[in-house]
Amino acid sequence: MLFAAEKGDINTIIGGIAPDWGPFGSLGNEARVMIEVVMAVAILLCLGIAIWGAAKQRIGATALRDTFSAEQGKGLIVAGLTGVFIIGSLGTVFTIVYGMAV
Repeated sequence: MLFAAEKGDINTIIGGIAPDWGPFGSLGNEARVMIEVVMAVAILLCLGIAIWGAAKQRIGATALRDTFSAEQGKGLIVAGLTGVFIIGSLGTVFTIVYGMAV
């Protein structure tokens, strides 16, 4: 019987999708943690904006019958989710740009 994941472990999988920090590879551990914390706070803020937009859209569309509020909520949802995507992919973008420059 042949096992597909016989020699690997979860660290192999996680290490494969984690960015290698590209130009920030020479930073110390404290600086990396600071960058990760700032990015996590920014992602939580963007998710909060998306949730606020969803609530604004729901309340505006049903309870108040306010179409302007519903449209504004849609914009907040799109802005929040776009921010999450951009912040989440910054490590990959920096790695690609740095790799192209070198």
